[in-house]
Amino acid sequence: MALYKIEDRKIKAIERTTFAHQNIKERDDLQKMLKENIEIISPDTLIVAEEFGEWEDSRRRIDLLGLDKDANLVVIELKRTEDGGHMELQSIRYAAMISTLTFEKLVAIYGHYLKANQIDNDPTSALLEFLDWEEPDEDNFAQEVKIILASAEFSKELTTSVMWLNDFGLDIKCVRMHPYVSGILDIQTVIPIPEVADYQIKIREKKQKERASRENSRDFTKFDVSVAEDSFLFAG
Repeated sequence: MALYKIEDRKIKAIERTTFAHQNIKERDDLQKMLKENIEIISPDTLIVAEEFGEWEDSRRRIDLLGLDKDANLVVIELKRTEDGGHMELQSIRYAAMISTLTFEKLVAIYGHYLKANQIDNDPTSALLEFLDWEEPDEDNFAQEVKIILASAEFSKELTTSVMWLNDFGLDIKCVRMHPYVSGILDIQTVIPIPEVADYQIKIREKKQKERASRENSRDFTKFDVSVAEDSFLFAG
């Protein structure tokens, strides 16, 4: 989407640029800026880790790991490229790998993050205050893992994959970031489309109920077949 400015009673287009042309690096600049202003792409989210990779047999790292107000973990992946690469595949791996994270483990992870950023705060107290909990509640912690992909652009293959995955119950959000000259950054949510987000959620829930209904309606009636002296029990 083009941006314009009014100058001398005329409408003039603002020139679009790229992160690379503006010498904005992915980790050192873009990631740091979004970490400090995460509400821009993920409202009501607390960043609990950066470059997170505390798992065995893997060197993969999550750009930013967050926690939302509903105690769901949020995987945030960033790209400054014009197509998003294969970030949806990476993020699904990450979501699966942290899906078993406990509140107790998150306290330790957040503690490391606070120390690395020289923030003098007790991780347990800070997490409980953010969640508005009086005490840890493992049963209601990390029931879902949400994914946020933020990139300069997304390929058609990526957006098609994300929409299909969302139809099957995943929660993946795509945020497009267009840099312009004069230090302007246009940030737009492209999936789900904000204007129809509620409608898309209802359609997704309807499809999930229909799939569940089809599964439950299968005929599992058992029948017995006798051949000579042998008897076989089958499930239809």
